[in-house]
Amino acid sequence: MSAGTTKTPLVGVLMGSNSDYPVMVAVSEILLKLGVPSEEFVMSAHRTPDRVLKYAQEAEGRGLKAIIAGAGGAAHLAGVIASHTLVPVIGVPIKSKALKGLDSLLSTVNMPPGIPVATMAIDGAKNAGLMAAAIIALTDFDVRERLKIFRVQQSANVPIKPSLPSKP
Repeated sequence: MSAGTTKTPLVGVLMGSNSDYPVMVAVSEILLKLGVPSEEFVMSAHRTPDRVLKYAQEAEGRGLKAIIAGAGGAAHLAGVIASHTLVPVIGVPIKSKALKGLDSLLSTVNMPPGIPVATMAIDGAKNAGLMAAAIIALTDFDVRERLKIFRVQQSANVPIKPSLPSKP
């Protein structure tokens, strides 16, 4: 599900394995809502290193403005991508069975000085999409306006008074 499939993608949405897609689909959904063209690929820092390297090295030349990389466990995808491109990289640690995503979070957030990865919360794919849209909104007035509208609508959906959920 890519936003604006006829336009050149501005955001690359990567996941370490197909099992990460149920989490990472939230990125594409929010980008679609905001009208930001994206592309999705599965690639692993450990199992498909050549694919990862090629993608990272070609990203800027293809016009990508942000890359979102989600992975679980030994979640090195975002860091490896960031080490081979100047395009901003946003990491999404995916919840794992063994340590409930703490391993993924620490693998993504602990980068050496000089190779930054903007790391979201565990399974924070929607916020990753919003962060990518905010990066693009710095130079794209239309995306900025859609992001403003999203924020206004989000605020309008917060109730003033608390209420108990309806019972089925």
